[in-house]
Amino acid sequence: MSHASPKLHNAMWPGLVGKEDGTENPPISLDRMLELTAGAEVNGVKFDGIDYFLFLPHTDPEASDDELKAIADKIASHGFSVGSLVAPVWPGTVGDSSMGDAESQKKFLTAVEKACRIARIFNEHGVRNYGVIRIDSAEFGVEKWKENPIENTKKIAATFKEAAKIAADHGERLAAEGEICWAGMHSWRDMLNLLEEVGMPETLGFQADLAHTYLYLMGYNAPEHALVQEGDSEEKFYAAYKQMTDALRPWTIDFHVAQNDGTVHGSGSHDKTGKHCPADDPNGKLDIVKCSGYWLEGAQDRGIQHICWDGCMFPNSMLEKQETWNTILAKMIEVRDAHGWE
Repeated sequence: MSHASPKLHNAMWPGLVGKEDGTENPPISLDRMLELTAGAEVNGVKFDGIDYFLFLPHTDPEASDDELKAIADKIASHGFSVGSLVAPVWPGTVGDSSMGDAESQKKFLTAVEKACRIARIFNEHGVRNYGVIRIDSAEFGVEKWKENPIENTKKIAATFKEAAKIAADHGERLAAEGEICWAGMHSWRDMLNLLEEVGMPETLGFQADLAHTYLYLMGYNAPEHALVQEGDSEEKFYAAYKQMTDALRPWTIDFHVAQNDGTVHGSGSHDKTGKHCPADDPNGKLDIVKCSGYWLEGAQDRGIQHICWDGCMFPNSMLEKQETWNTILAKMIEVRDAHGWE
């Protein structure tokens, strides 16, 4: 059955993440990513909008109001809305580790402030009416965190609380993306502990990504929290999937449709993270439509109005093919047909 909601978005950051000038996979411009997204169509259905990373080369976080309005005009000219925004919280962008010293934490909060400012301009323009601002701990790798897990989680939570206050002042919500590479967020159990430590569910929730949360099940970077072993039956897998989603779903306010082949190799600055793979990858481990249902149960009640495809670290040769995006859109439509609402 076809449904009007949730809206279907494509992410712009696959044109940036893991891309490097001077390689065969240089960054892909915003204009080109918009073109490719706009070109996708399946039985008359197109993408409704985009989710957007607030950093160069797509966006200068210091851009003037007029420059940002021009970007909003460009996005709207394709018939797109803007949904969730990714705050530039990482070292090397605007921010720094939320687990670091006072100066690092201040940079992290500055990145959230800049994201909220851009969100306000997009909202006032009219191109954005829903979505969250995405963050993570910006502490890459778990070794330092493991030196003192309880104190380090408290440190991250303290930074997140301040970030949530900034977001609330701007009428925004923050979603922390669960991914095995971010300290304090690298397992489903540690992620839950962090969300509970922050304890501000109305302002700070969870962003679930099918690819990354699959690796939560496997216990990468936290074997003690593994729920699934290699070779487990389908029945055991879905019992484990239910256990994980029951724990994290009440916090979930943003959702990424994705596929994972069970490997953890990324590229560039995102090495050793969850590997996204194409929607129709024969090595894909997930029944995308079925697994999406676990996360989207009650989504409307949690304020979710759109879902987004995330396919980071695909080679440019794949991203530049129009059929790649048609395949993705077709899978997104399947998810909405199965789990959507009016």
